[in-house]
Amino acid sequence: MVPVTEPVPHVVAVAFSLTHGFSKDRQPSVQIVEGLGVVGDAHAGQTVKHRSRVRADPSQPNLRQVHLMHAELFDELAEAGFDVGPADLGENVTTYGVDLLGLPRGTRLHLGAEVVLEVTGLRNPCQQINDFRPGLLKRLVLPDGAGDVIRKAGIMTVVARGGSVAVGDVIEVDLPAGPHHRLQMV
Repeated sequence: MVPVTEPVPHVVAVAFSLTHGFSKDRQPSVQIVEGLGVVGDAHAGQTVKHRSRVRADPSQPNLRQVHLMHAELFDELAEAGFDVGPADLGENVTTYGVDLLGLPRGTRLHLGAEVVLEVTGLRNPCQQINDFRPGLLKRLVLPDGAGDVIRKAGIMTVVARGGSVAVGDVIEVDLPAGPHHRLQMV
């Protein structure tokens, strides 16, 4: 009998966009700078870059330097009739084999040989998702049956150590010491 092995967690896609659009442009690799984010991405910086957050208080620290999303979500969405792929929903890094939404705040993700990202919270999906694909928002924000809301649009991180990240890079997960805190929107 041949043993079944789990796939190695890895990077499926990397992307950035120079402008504040919705989808990002896929690349073979990206440079990530400590304390800033992805080189060339409109959302990189020490202070907030998302337009709604800039309007509220442009001096807020940027807890959304690098956006990650799990590729397994695209399979789930395809079953519901939505054609969505890596970087379509605006993420910088698409992963496979990591339960991103189940990670606690403060988890460190090692991408490839150099980059370390620290998980800060959940992305809060917005109306732009419905503008991209009508009806998609209902698949990314839904009730859990116990009075809470499930948000499936990925996680946000800050850059603890910069470097290069490329498609195929292995991902290692380093959980923080307990107690673990469930992710909230940032």
